[in-house]
Amino acid sequence: MALKTRLEVLTKDDLVRVHEATLKILRETGVVFHNDEAIEVFKKHGARVENKTVFITRELVEQALATAPRTFRMRARNDKYSVTVGEGFLIQPNVGPVYIQDLQKGRREATLEDYANIQKLCQASDVVDLVGTIPVDPSDVKSSDKYLLMMYEALKNTEKPVIGFCANTQQVRQQLDMVEMALGKPGFLLENHCTAVLVNSLSPLAYAPDTLETMIEYAKRNQVILLAPCIMAGVSGPISLLGTAVLQNTETIAGLVLVQLVNPGTPLVYATASTSGYMKEATFAAGSPEAMLINTASLQMGLDYYHLPVRTMSGITHSKTVDCQAGYETMQSLLMGMMSGAQMSVQSLGVLDAIMTTSYEKFVIDEELIRRVRRISQGIDTSDEALAVDVIQEIGHSGTYLSHISTFEKFRSLWTPTVSDWGNYSDWKNAGSEDVVIKANRKYQQILQNAPETLLDSETDKALLEFIENARAH
Repeated sequence: MALKTRLEVLTKDDLVRVHEATLKILRETGVVFHNDEAIEVFKKHGARVENKTVFITRELVEQALATAPRTFRMRARNDKYSVTVGEGFLIQPNVGPVYIQDLQKGRREATLEDYANIQKLCQASDVVDLVGTIPVDPSDVKSSDKYLLMMYEALKNTEKPVIGFCANTQQVRQQLDMVEMALGKPGFLLENHCTAVLVNSLSPLAYAPDTLETMIEYAKRNQVILLAPCIMAGVSGPISLLGTAVLQNTETIAGLVLVQLVNPGTPLVYATASTSGYMKEATFAAGSPEAMLINTASLQMGLDYYHLPVRTMSGITHSKTVDCQAGYETMQSLLMGMMSGAQMSVQSLGVLDAIMTTSYEKFVIDEELIRRVRRISQGIDTSDEALAVDVIQEIGHSGTYLSHISTFEKFRSLWTPTVSDWGNYSDWKNAGSEDVVIKANRKYQQILQNAPETLLDSETDKALLEFIENARAH
């Protein structure tokens, strides 16, 4: 039982054209890699290099695609939360907001406490599959300590597969060491995929130093790389939607080749995060239908042409508050992401203001939107029993289905909301005429009040804190 069709914007011939255009750009224009180790990896495998520009051949691309896995298992500290990437519609926390927002305190700079709170909400959620990353960027800690402290809060407050942070080599190694400490099994990462990291190319056609250091370290430890070019059509990419999809594909394939050269078989997710530019201000346009049209083309490339796991940015809005605009723009991109075949989604848990803000209330509301989208993705039962001919004939012309045994057996399977109000007007008014945002506010606070103090055993907690102090001292 699943949807029978996917949203597609490219034909099979178009997929070939995009691939050949990608190969032409890689071969003739190349990609700049701002990292000496990456350059040496390419040279070792026969790529032509001029200064920091690497020219990638068809053969290197085909070799990389042959070793990249189509699906893989991500192991959680609590195995009941382990997931298979490349199946379903997995949800991860946002990446990038610097502000937090709720009804009580309004919009403000996020703190480490807010970061921990989001992790607690993710752990308690039945729709969130992965944790960690940067749903809010804490403003009250030193930048040199930030990644250590965020990783600690993620490990302390969750048991699901964790996403780390793009950083320099030393910081990345520290993150990976902390994950392995929490798992309690030295060397476990080399044999199991337990953590992921999101990296973005430096559009157009380049990769920044920290990005490459992160990719290389994750590949060496056999961990997951979510590779997502963030291109704005008309600003950092061509104004044509197809042209931006080609550029996105080119940068992704270049990164894929590097990762597979470092460690063949390293899991890489073909992720998409591009959009159109808001040309009135030459800035990022969140909530644009064209964003998902660009990413739908890229998802087709990742899924249908390269047979890689795919992720997209869906759930974004440019609205500054939890209002009607936030609702329709969020649902637009969530639904398009699912129907385009995305197997993982980001920016879909409380995003406001073009990914500048995470709203506590919208986090809870977005959980319901995700449940709606997942239900839509299941389609309808088309079995002989579901035709219900015998039931229709039994009821005939004047009976009722409300009390029929078939209704009693199946009525609990119908989808119902978690924060939306489906009751009648009088009951709603008598209960205080609450807006959905007020209900969501109360619900997120209840979740935090009921969250455990820690999900780490005392020995592991102590060891992680000692590791952080030692890392700070050096």
